[in-house]
Amino acid sequence: MKRILLKLSGEALAGDNHFGFDEATVKEVASQVKKITDGGVKVGIVIGGGNFWRGRQSDAIERTKADGIGMLATVMNCIYVSEIFRSAGMKTEIFTPFMCGSFTKLYGKDAVEEGFAENKVLFFAGGTGHPYFSTDTATVLRAVEIEAEAIFLAKSIDGVYDSDPAVNPAAVKYDEISIDEVIDKQLGVMDLTASVLARENKMPMYVFGLNGKNAIADNVLGTFNGTKVII
Repeated sequence: MKRILLKLSGEALAGDNHFGFDEATVKEVASQVKKITDGGVKVGIVIGGGNFWRGRQSDAIERTKADGIGMLATVMNCIYVSEIFRSAGMKTEIFTPFMCGSFTKLYGKDAVEEGFAENKVLFFAGGTGHPYFSTDTATVLRAVEIEAEAIFLAKSIDGVYDSDPAVNPAAVKYDEISIDEVIDKQLGVMDLTASVLARENKMPMYVFGLNGKNAIADNVLGTFNGTKVII
């Protein structure tokens, strides 16, 4: 592939800490993404904010404000990860759908194309810029807008199962599954809004586990061992 969108969970970046950042984990992610970009693949990245905040974790805060905190959590994540990527020898740019001082650049398709032409890894922070939409939806939206060939979802489990493998030891993993089946069975690959958006725009997704050695590089560059969600 020539251009992909990689979705990373914020929780995964926290490692065993479950909060904040685990620098060794982020450095490992950076080394793998560098292998991908060195191979000529243009990479856009969306990072969740769950290592700092989940929008509905407090019933004392109004939903739009809670979602705003979540958007800012993704900005912090992207700033941190972007700097680790730079230390690994990559050029980066962070885009947000709202002004964020000098930390980020305002998102726009022309600016994205300029960034890719300069061989930068592009980070899309701040979600969609609106409450009630998750980073799942932002992931699909940005993938469609930047004309990515596929979305690669790096998760804590190694693919899509017919039930939660943490609860059901007999859960069966799919090697390939249609987006219609994901939606009908509510398998939780992404939330419903994001899944429908992917279906409408024929955006394939590759779901794999982040924890394996060289998982990102191997799964993007050809040795895929997760679940392919086909349209």
